[in-house]
Amino acid sequence: MGAAAAGTALPMVGWAARVQSPFRVSVINDEISPDFDHACSVAANDFGMSWIELRSMWHKNVTDLSGDQIAESKKILAKYNLRVTDIASPLFKVNWPGAPKSIYGGNGDNFGAQDTFKQQDEILERCIALAKEFGTGKVRCFDFWRIDDVAPYRQAIDEKLRTAAETCSKHGILLVLENEFECNTATGREAARLLNAVKTPHLALNWDAGNAVMRGELDAFPAAWDLLPKDRIHHCHCKNAIKNDQGKIVWAPVDQGYIDWTAQFRAFKKIGYREAVSLETHWRGGGTAEQSTRISWAGMEKDLKAAGALEA
Repeated sequence: MGAAAAGTALPMVGWAARVQSPFRVSVINDEISPDFDHACSVAANDFGMSWIELRSMWHKNVTDLSGDQIAESKKILAKYNLRVTDIASPLFKVNWPGAPKSIYGGNGDNFGAQDTFKQQDEILERCIALAKEFGTGKVRCFDFWRIDDVAPYRQAIDEKLRTAAETCSKHGILLVLENEFECNTATGREAARLLNAVKTPHLALNWDAGNAVMRGELDAFPAAWDLLPKDRIHHCHCKNAIKNDQGKIVWAPVDQGYIDWTAQFRAFKKIGYREAVSLETHWRGGGTAEQSTRISWAGMEKDLKAAGALEA
């Protein structure tokens, strides 16, 4: 009390100066740490963010959290004054039934989720409930593990996505599909096809230019971007990719690689975008997940400022 009376302000957890942006600047929590409290502390107090994206915590996928863990997560979010952009669920990151098994399924890259096609309706219900618990109106999904020849199954897959989106809409939730390099909608051009085929406004796009590059679409921005219906982009993942000395495309910090994120952020501003731009580091050149994410955030922050989309 003496220190306060003397005018020395005591630090307040979770109330550090926050960045100002027309976008919801965020980070996927487990790109920092499986320790949710620590991840939130870094996002809020070190990065100055007001938003965070939930994927897994305490080595459990968000869809597998217990009631007690959900309650604890909400307390931590309140502690750091953070809001949730979306539930980054593993929905539909499974093999399509009846199709040849994908070479990508079962590679362990599902952030703790181990589910089959038969469980997807249950996962969808779980995600809708989680979105309500965490006060967000969005659930992320995928377009099933990539098939060499998807044509015989494409119409049925489109219909499954449409039905899921309509289910979400009944609860006031928007289903946001991520173009993912190991799934059937991987590139910007494939995303444009999907959105044209599935007309419902309840299915939106999580634009991931880095994933498109990883699938070989080196002109994801601006060429593929120009093909996308901008009014159906409601989320964005920020990462980058580059060719290494062996000519292989590998992950890179946001400010290095094929995607000019300064230009991409300017393009978002031009269309009046007000949704999330969420750091999904993936690159691990910093040694640890946290250090790599800190380096990648520094590049993303620089690009946001250069685009006139960020003020400290």
